[in-house]
Amino acid sequence: MCKALSIKVALAALLAGTGIMPLIDQVLAEPNKAEKSASAKVSIVEAITTASEKVTGAVIEARLEQRHDRLIWEVEVITPEKQVMEIHIDAQTGTVIEVEEKVKSKRIHRWN
Repeated sequence: MCKALSIKVALAALLAGTGIMPLIDQVLAEPNKAEKSASAKVSIVEAITTASEKVTGAVIEARLEQRHDRLIWEVEVITPEKQVMEIHIDAQTGTVIEVEEKVKSKRIHRWN
């Protein structure tokens, strides 16, 4: 508990004013996420930095996921053209695995 609090305080000091604090809160909120985060060699800050270098825009979400026995950082960036891009980054090596546009499905509402 004390270690998690000190990590959060250190990250808060480092990232104050950058808008990343809600993302860190998400990672530290659940024990499973905290365990995954601790096992990742690449931090959330490094993953966001890598994603920002790959795609220009504002980071709107970052999460750590387990996919096919790999720990992956999934960072969402909204571009100046209002496209939402997902950048997948290997949480062990820091390499970009994939960049793809996140497309919302359109729903057609019909009124009777």
